[in-house]
Amino acid sequence: MIYFILFIEFFKIGLFSIGGGLATLPFLYDLINKYGWITSEELVDMLAISESTPGPIGINTATFVGYKTVGPLGGLIATLGIVTPAIIVMTIIAHYFMKFNEEPLVRAGFNGIRPAVVGLIAAAGYEVFKISLLNIPAYVSSNNLLELFSLKALGLFVIMLFGILKFKKHPILYIVLAGLIGIIFKY
Repeated sequence: MIYFILFIEFFKIGLFSIGGGLATLPFLYDLINKYGWITSEELVDMLAISESTPGPIGINTATFVGYKTVGPLGGLIATLGIVTPAIIVMTIIAHYFMKFNEEPLVRAGFNGIRPAVVGLIAAAGYEVFKISLLNIPAYVSSNNLLELFSLKALGLFVIMLFGILKFKKHPILYIVLAGLIGIIFKY
């Protein structure tokens, strides 16, 4: 039964997470709340791993969740669940896109979907922000505003953001550098 649930849940994520891997995050947070297969912290760690390894975020995360939940077969089933809708939809789109891509209703539909995707990604970014840069338990227990933020993480975020915007080097450089800084300072 768990295999069927894994497939269906990840099939739904694959079907409705329009806009790429980051658009899967709100659905993955929903899974955390619904089933508790992984924790929010594990999801953020998986996001970091997925961003620094080959492969789409959604597929890497589906594989991780399935594997963690019920082992290798679970990883395979969750992965199949998340990619099956894309295969079906892309086959249909490839067949009909050239015929209908200039239709006003199709154009209007895509124009409506784009802001929704931005909203999904922003909501996911907010969740990652809360887990990565805030220290809510310490703030609640002390009510000291400075303790709301993880100052080390916030400092690293600012340094990385500055470096990315100013120097525009390959993302792998920033990922490796941040990982090394984390190891050196033992976050």
